[in-house]
Amino acid sequence: MQKHVKALGLSMALAVPQMATSADLEVTHWWTSGGEAAAVKEFAKAFNATGNNWVDGAIAGSGGTARPIIISRILGGDPMAATQLNHGRQAEELIEAGLMTDLTELAEKEGWKDIVNPSSLLDSCTFEGRIYCVPVNIHSGQWIWLSHGAFETAGLDVPADWNEFVAAAPKLEEAGILPLAMGQQGWQQNLAFGAITIGVAGIDAWRKVSVERDASAAAGPEYKAVFEAVAAARELARESNVQDWNQATNLVITNKAGGQIMGDWAQGEFQVAGQVAGKDYTCLPGLGINEILDTGGDAFYFPVVKDEETKKAQLELASLLISPEVQVAFNLKKGSLPVRGDIDLSSANDCMQKGLKILADGNVLPSGDQNLSPDTQTQIEDLMAEFWSSTMSAADAQEAYVAIIADSE
Repeated sequence: MQKHVKALGLSMALAVPQMATSADLEVTHWWTSGGEAAAVKEFAKAFNATGNNWVDGAIAGSGGTARPIIISRILGGDPMAATQLNHGRQAEELIEAGLMTDLTELAEKEGWKDIVNPSSLLDSCTFEGRIYCVPVNIHSGQWIWLSHGAFETAGLDVPADWNEFVAAAPKLEEAGILPLAMGQQGWQQNLAFGAITIGVAGIDAWRKVSVERDASAAAGPEYKAVFEAVAAARELARESNVQDWNQATNLVITNKAGGQIMGDWAQGEFQVAGQVAGKDYTCLPGLGINEILDTGGDAFYFPVVKDEETKKAQLELASLLISPEVQVAFNLKKGSLPVRGDIDLSSANDCMQKGLKILADGNVLPSGDQNLSPDTQTQIEDLMAEFWSSTMSAADAQEAYVAIIADSE
């Protein structure tokens, strides 16, 4: 795969015409882990090959840390030239204020509607019929990553689904292995909650709550079972004393933890560590119960600027991010799925192939960012942070969750 990526890098350098003028574009993002950094370099390399200059504006921490900084700069009149945000509703207020560049003309010229798959990704970039962002990948959170070495040490077969994983936990603990790695941040705990919801409550109940925002369904028996399952998972992760998601992933990579519920971006960390899917670790989409994935992910927005050369370079970067070569090079490193439905990823590893098959079969859901407002998302994350770090009962957590859904936008 490395040879394949190098060849793509060379072909991009040869294929992209050199500009007579160049511009420095500051690009903000929160891709700072080993795997993420390797992936974002593919964007920078391709853009620099055009004669422009990618000025990296990485912000350490999660999206929850970076987004307020990004939004504050734009509102404060100090915009970057381009910025990562997630698909969905995070930029609505900035668009309404006229602070984001309209990409509709470029999107129509290049036929984005014909190549972006699923179409909901481009819909999430659209506001009042106009397109304001370019989607660059599909990330899904419904995965559990399992360490072969940890289960071998405990004398166990690698579980085939979440239920088998829970049943194996006592043996892992007897062998001195943490069953479930979990970073101490609300977004990670909320991600695990969402993944367990899909597995335990099922798709229909999930849709009623997350898409239709039906508070009575959130108060029902399906979600009672969810909160009881999450309370059990909380105990499996009780000794997981790490903060960041990639630190938790490293516990799985080093066989100190049996598994981690995390999005498919975890693949990048396994790849940087030289591990092989199916040999050193196993990935189970939908926790091995319901093989269905949400279509979250990342998109790039381009704040309105005055300089004409910068404006031209912004559009060139937008075009480049969705080009076939860049889509392949970036997503192979990132562990995410491409947004283009017309490119060859036969060189992708076992986990990416699983994701590609699910996508091809149409077994996808909209992500929370596409369904719920940032305020509602933050309330749920705060609840999950409190729930996972305390002895709050499953019943009390469900009651608080029902109130959030009832008041959601």
